[in-house]
Amino acid sequence: MSTMQDIILDDTLAHMGEERFNGYLFHAFCRSGYCTFEKNGRKFRFEEGNCMIVPRRGDTVKHILESADFKADVIYVTQEFIEISTPQSNYGMKGHLALFENPIMKLLPPQQEICGRNFDAIKFRLAQTNHCFRHDALINAVQCMIIDFFDFHAVLYGVDKISSQQHQLMNQFVEMLERGDFRENRDIGYYADKLCVTPKYLSEVSKKVSGLPAAYWITRYASLDISRLLRDRSLSFTEISDMFDFSSLSHFSRYVQNNLGVKPSDFRE
Repeated sequence: MSTMQDIILDDTLAHMGEERFNGYLFHAFCRSGYCTFEKNGRKFRFEEGNCMIVPRRGDTVKHILESADFKADVIYVTQEFIEISTPQSNYGMKGHLALFENPIMKLLPPQQEICGRNFDAIKFRLAQTNHCFRHDALINAVQCMIIDFFDFHAVLYGVDKISSQQHQLMNQFVEMLERGDFRENRDIGYYADKLCVTPKYLSEVSKKVSGLPAAYWITRYASLDISRLLRDRSLSFTEISDMFDFSSLSHFSRYVQNNLGVKPSDFRE
């Protein structure tokens, strides 16, 4: 494993959940074989020619199983380095939300070649320890990787024109969700009020940027957090219910049943 403060190289997915990678974004390109895993309760297969980006903590990925011939390039990059390397494009938010749902992109052959070259370029620049402008060269290499990720996603899934105002609004909305506002506020009116727009407009912008209404993302963030906490046997159902400011334990149970499809007790069986 090669390392630098902002960038770490690896060849396996097995280390994703380790605490030392908190604050890093995970990028991988599969050269051969395959790997299966679960993320947010869903099963995925990462195989030859695929790239994968996990824009959240790697501990959301569980039950990693690699085939005997699995070979992959793995790059961890700190959030801070990603921010200074990200191009001025409004497409990033759409990609971020899409990858939240499915972190894998099944690349076409020409895209696979480009992706492989980008990963090789970052490894090459990382090894140039005597380069007088190594930091700037690495920023350039990471930016090229990100730009091509945008292009891969746009080619594979289509791209809509998003204004800077819409991008900023969606970015602020997601920031509120990322910091955990959904624990006490699961009504779209709360977010719309904080963002000085109407609930209808916020939902329209969310649908245009991510393909899904704002209410979906509020429920999605809340449900994933609740399912994570329900698996923690050190917490009682009442404690979890109180964390999310439910009016009663029965209200909490109904919310879990309606949005996760099971009773809270099913997580502990």
